[in-house]
Amino acid sequence: MVAIILIGISLSFDAFAVSVSSGISNRDLKLFHILRGSLFFGVFQFIMPVIGWRLGKTFVTYIEAFDHWIAFALLAFIGGKMIVGVLPRKNREAAAGEGTEKSIDVQNLGSLTILALATSIDALAVGLSFSMVNQDIWIPALIIGCITFVVCLFGFEFGKRIGLVFEATFSLKAGSQIIGGLILIGIGVKILLEHIL
Repeated sequence: MVAIILIGISLSFDAFAVSVSSGISNRDLKLFHILRGSLFFGVFQFIMPVIGWRLGKTFVTYIEAFDHWIAFALLAFIGGKMIVGVLPRKNREAAAGEGTEKSIDVQNLGSLTILALATSIDALAVGLSFSMVNQDIWIPALIIGCITFVVCLFGFEFGKRIGLVFEATFSLKAGSQIIGGLILIGIGVKILLEHIL
């Protein structure tokens, strides 16, 4: 259960960063938009692991001899991508300033859907890795979705409160993605060691 909660927190970091950025660039966000945005992020984080799990179950008989290596590789790849991806972007985003943040518009339903989908792609791979280690997905997916919903509520409110202090956002985003990446890599290592030992 602890591992599932850590996965949920890790997967919510991208959506959290988007919600903070949205709160900063739109400090007049209404409660409706905050609830709807958080719900979208949470629902997508629930659905994507289920889809990944279902895809994995379709092919599990062909790969069960090395499924733990696949689960490790997926989690390590996602975690590594989160860590490496944030480092080169940090200076670019800081230099881009306000223009970058204004492109995040959760009040627009189309933009919100794209943002929710983009921030939940990693959850698809996590669902696939769950199927590789023969773990049920419904409770973990529900936990992941609920954690993301709550984290995003805080993210929107936090973003609204810190206003136009962009440096804090980029530091927060970088730090949260690095922590999330390390957690996912650690869980991948744990899965691998459990099967090897």
